[in-house]
Amino acid sequence: MALDPEYLRQHYASLSDGALLSLDREELVEVAQKIYDEEVSSRQLGAAPKSRRASAPSGDPRQPQMSDADMELDDEDGTPGWLEDAAEVYSRYENPGNVAAPEADHARLVLEDAGIPCYLELFEEAPEEQGMSPKSRWRLLVPGKLSQWATSVLDRDIFNAEFEDQWRNHLEILTDEEVREMEPEVAFCGLYDRIERINRVYDEELERRRMER
Repeated sequence: MALDPEYLRQHYASLSDGALLSLDREELVEVAQKIYDEEVSSRQLGAAPKSRRASAPSGDPRQPQMSDADMELDDEDGTPGWLEDAAEVYSRYENPGNVAAPEADHARLVLEDAGIPCYLELFEEAPEEQGMSPKSRWRLLVPGKLSQWATSVLDRDIFNAEFEDQWRNHLEILTDEEVREMEPEVAFCGLYDRIERINRVYDEELERRRMER
């Protein structure tokens, strides 16, 4: 599918500085690279790094493993064998002109770099009401058992950069006294609590199975 240059300009212009620089320029097609460079230059951000992703190597033994049978492609349509039990981890509605959303393709590349099998497809949603036109969206699928890992990788390598910019901008408008009151462990007590619960439940499950970390 052909890329829409005007859509790309609007999309890159809508990104925060951190989110823009988190894109891997080397993975973009030539026309997208040109528009990307124009946006980086207009913001006077300097040369963007090739990648800000800290991807885990696909051979890391700590990563969930897929069997050879799961990784085989269907002989009829070439889809992966795990698709029947897949989980959706990312989606973007199709753009005008039947153009694939660059964000969805970027998310696919992020997962592939992390060694996570994934499949990007165009899915047509049933209309909400009779007489309405159906909507199409690009959805990124991964094996069901890897969904938590894939979602976290997308958070780390895409969304956290945007959140970092939002948090920085928020702190900049506060007074000195207000900044003192916004210690991370207080402002994000729910997040800290969630991390503690994640580790505790995981350790409990290891203990139940008489396993060690």
